[in-house]
Amino acid sequence: MAARLSIRIITTSKSMASSSSWCSVLALVFLSLILSSSSVESSSLVGESIKGNQLLNRACDEVYIVGEGETLHMISDKCGDPFIVEQNPHIHDPDDVFPGLVIKITPLKSRKLLS
Repeated sequence: MAARLSIRIITTSKSMASSSSWCSVLALVFLSLILSSSSVESSSLVGESIKGNQLLNRACDEVYIVGEGETLHMISDKCGDPFIVEQNPHIHDPDDVFPGLVIKITPLKSRKLLS
């Protein structure tokens, strides 16, 4: 009787392990499909650089990525934030701004709403 019970437990354990491994495989395939589709959508923007008049058309979000040819003065005028250097302690030299630098923007209009 004990031998039958142990064989039944082993068989049940094997079938549970088999079904759980298949579920894991399906979950991994599903996640890899989701991640690969999202990386394809975002990879279309990776190689693009923003130049010329396109800089004037960019929106001033709370998180701003510096484009090629932009200066803090240009960004400050465009976004209405004269305190960019004070709000971004990672900027040690205002003249050392490069494309891809991430900065925080808080326009004066939104500061008045926060106060």
